[in-house]
Amino acid sequence: MRAPEVGDDDVQARALYALRPPVRGARLDKRLSGGNLMQMPINLLKKALGEGRTQVGCWLSLGSHAAAEICAGAGFDWVLIDTEHSPTELHMVHHQLQAVAPYPVSALVRAAWNDTVVIKRLLDLGAQSLLLPYVQNAEEARRAVAAVRYPPRGIRGVSANSRSNRFGRVKDYFLHADNELFLGLQLETRAALDNLEAMAAVDGVDCLFIGPQDLAADLGHLGNPSHPEVQAAMQDAIARIAATGKVPGVLAFVEAEAKRWIEAGARFVAIGSDQAILSRESLALASRFKA
Repeated sequence: MRAPEVGDDDVQARALYALRPPVRGARLDKRLSGGNLMQMPINLLKKALGEGRTQVGCWLSLGSHAAAEICAGAGFDWVLIDTEHSPTELHMVHHQLQAVAPYPVSALVRAAWNDTVVIKRLLDLGAQSLLLPYVQNAEEARRAVAAVRYPPRGIRGVSANSRSNRFGRVKDYFLHADNELFLGLQLETRAALDNLEAMAAVDGVDCLFIGPQDLAADLGHLGNPSHPEVQAAMQDAIARIAATGKVPGVLAFVEAEAKRWIEAGARFVAIGSDQAILSRESLALASRFKA
């Protein structure tokens, strides 16, 4: 079966190729470079966004590798494994990354915090795209970038044998790893919005992502991200992010709102979550029989 090229838009072909039976023996050598070395995985999410293509995705909050696999095959551009507002621990991230790997979808992980050790462990598991919550200023942005980059550009700890480098089998991994990372920072307070341009100016930051609920709370409208003040702040932030050349991102689980933010310039958009879909659809199904 022909291996799809990077950027191949035939989703079905990519999915079928990913799910093909594993190759063995002499056939395996044809897929390796240098006898036992693999090529650096391309970050297709970063590539797509760099080409100006809007990418929509699904939050994974249940901590379930089964749910992750179901969502991975649904047709989203990306899925995000959440470790901030979920029961997901490190080994569960590992299982979910493995579950989504065969599908034509990009995988991100949201770290619980902008913490160097936490970030290092997620990267070693093979995550190439990270979203970090509650980043407030340029100094915190620089700390995040340093955590995802190897020395001398950063402080990421070095493991020569981890899932990220296919257990030492990726050719020239350390030469290319930094270039295939996608880093998003969440803007969730008035202070973060005030520092937006300074954060965007930090080399290594790819995306600034608006968290509506925490932003609403910080603006004095807890539980009401639809308040006009919050909506105006989000509209302004998306325009300002776009003006910096970085990717504007937003969480919008209501379809009409998601489409409105895309029209406003958002290009990395969370349009649903496994947890929200299960909660909503199970309630709707039961209600139709209990009315």
